[in-house]
Amino acid sequence: MNKPIIAVDMDDTICQLVKRAIYHNNINFPTHPLRYEDMLHWDTTHLRHPESTHDVFYGRPGLFEELELYDEYVVEEMERLNQAYDLIIVTAAEPRTVVEKWNWLQKHMPFITTDQFITCKRKYLLGFDLLIDDGAHNLIAAHDLGRKVLCIPHPWNVKEREQYGFPLMSTWHGAKGYIDRMLETVNA
Repeated sequence: MNKPIIAVDMDDTICQLVKRAIYHNNINFPTHPLRYEDMLHWDTTHLRHPESTHDVFYGRPGLFEELELYDEYVVEEMERLNQAYDLIIVTAAEPRTVVEKWNWLQKHMPFITTDQFITCKRKYLLGFDLLIDDGAHNLIAAHDLGRKVLCIPHPWNVKEREQYGFPLMSTWHGAKGYIDRMLETVNA
């Protein structure tokens, strides 16, 4: 019997990208400070300094290697999921960030192999039983295809969370048990 496939996003799902990008933005552009709570949409151009383009905000060399873990439970729970399920990491990445993301994974989750690491923006194209993500566009596309989703809540997905009623996971504490219950019908 095949194990259910769990696809897990990286940025702002298992690590803290936006908070770190804000930190650097506020050092480099003190006249236009950002707050995590104000990040209500993916497009934050109107909030940032004109020189803080998307490439500047997310393009700092080494940024993806210095990210903090999502919380203190994420490594242990990801390892438990990796043992019980067919776990894949599916992350949107630009060519220059792929190595940084891989290095971060190997530092924090060395049990993830290259076979489990996929860079892809259109995640709905992949075959998975459950998607864990913060990106509303990814969750909606998977949901519309009848796939199970689990939303990591952030200010930028509030509207979609309310509209679609996605199941939420605001901490990785107890994640495997929660996911086991969500996937019981898949295992039956």
